[in-house]
Amino acid sequence: MNATSLPSADALRAALAGLLDGLPPRQAAQAVERLIANYRGTTPTDAPVLRDRSDVAAYAAYRMPATFEAVRAALGALRDAAPDWEPATHTDIGGGTGAASWAVAEAWDGAARTTVLDWAEPALVLGRELADGVFDAEWRRARISGALKLDDTDLVTVSYVLKELTEADRGSVVAEAARVARAVVIVEPGTPDGYERIIAARTLLVEAGLTVAAPCPHSGACPIEPGTDWCHFAARVSRSSLHRQVKGGSLPYEDEKFSYVAATRFPVAPAVSRITRKPQIRKGQVLLDLCGPDGLAKETVTKRHGALYKAARDAEWGDAWPPE
Repeated sequence: MNATSLPSADALRAALAGLLDGLPPRQAAQAVERLIANYRGTTPTDAPVLRDRSDVAAYAAYRMPATFEAVRAALGALRDAAPDWEPATHTDIGGGTGAASWAVAEAWDGAARTTVLDWAEPALVLGRELADGVFDAEWRRARISGALKLDDTDLVTVSYVLKELTEADRGSVVAEAARVARAVVIVEPGTPDGYERIIAARTLLVEAGLTVAAPCPHSGACPIEPGTDWCHFAARVSRSSLHRQVKGGSLPYEDEKFSYVAATRFPVAPAVSRITRKPQIRKGQVLLDLCGPDGLAKETVTKRHGALYKAARDAEWGDAWPPE
């Protein structure tokens, strides 16, 4: 792998840039609008919504950068908790065109041998094309369901997949990931129902003997009272012309909201606490919402805290606190 083709957000955007050549912008936008409405809905897992290359190209150009950034953030938290660990093998369940696999390849410089599993053959074909020359992966068609069986692997990623499955299949897929992997990273939309799926998966992972590495500072019960709030984070995503066409607006970026859990079968050092909301900067003070070993808490950091105050002003939603 040469330096110019290393997996990164820029490399992914460059790979995606030519996808829509020859596809009328209006047709691409209509495909994205239809897929957004249906792809994460209740479609049976044996009937892929990504029907052909045009569907896949439009959806990949629209969604891959956001999925990449969300998974990238989750992997960053895992790496912080286990800085000396590096996966040699990786399985991407429901990986589609491979956004999560791009994030894994970036995180560990393409060291992991990746297998991408998905039911939609057009997505696998396009994903293989996009990754060609950037990182090595096997793209394998597989139905993502309770019948899924996996080979042992160091890392399993499951990103934006659980909502597509029945509740029973979700549990089976998470249990299978926990059975075969040394580390499991699951990412879902940062919505109340996405958070509920993450909490259910987190419970299964802990029951299977894994330790939560991130975002939580512990493997105990989530301190959020069900129905009152939800734990989620945000990743900044550069917006393409297709994003602007579909969503309107003129900002060059948008924030992808996501919920996640990373859990391992090896020792980790979770954050002492984690910032669960965007820090509120006031005159001479910063207000932090934290989740720590004793539950939810608020902390006010003022100028008299010296270097900690500067760190608080630079801190971002989702960061570990206090900084090392």
